[in-house]
Amino acid sequence: RQAFAGELGFSETVFVDDAERGEIDIYTPSVRLPFAGHPCVGAAWLLGVDRLVTAAGEVPVRREGGLTRIEARPEWAPGRTLRQYGSAAEVEALEVPPPGEWVYAWAWQDEAAGTVRARAFPGRGDGIDEDEATGAAALLLAGRLGRALTVTQGRGSQLLAGPRPGGLVEVGGRVVRA
Repeated sequence: RQAFAGELGFSETVFVDDAERGEIDIYTPSVRLPFAGHPCVGAAWLLGVDRLVTAAGEVPVRREGGLTRIEARPEWAPGRTLRQYGSAAEVEALEVPPPGEWVYAWAWQDEAAGTVRARAFPGRGDGIDEDEATGAAALLLAGRLGRALTVTQGRGSQLLAGPRPGGLVEVGGRVVRA
């Protein structure tokens, strides 16, 4: 699976082990991930299940108003540096940092409204310099800030994230078949 994910070269590749039970396995070109937010949202949408089973644990799913949302624990998204910048323009202007540190660069677009501009730099040195939509990082940020967020990431992906009961954080958005 790792070799195949490396050949594909996508940010993440999801392998479906049991579609009816929602059992999935997630890989980047260089590592297996116990959890990844954006792939979980897409897999939940595609499979139509009410929960996913990942290596990190069980992931509840809900659908509402054309959106697909998943709930997970912030600690399932370790190893990310959340780096706040003073403006969305600063985030836009960032160069890709050298490999070595997983950086989620973010800035408020409108703090009162909870809108954020973000970019994600996995820093693994595996050919994925920037990730277009990083649900685990958005989930982690919403958990740390303790509030609902609308995150614009990459060239225009929108992720919705916010705290839920029981220490969970939700992340989701609108999924479209490409």
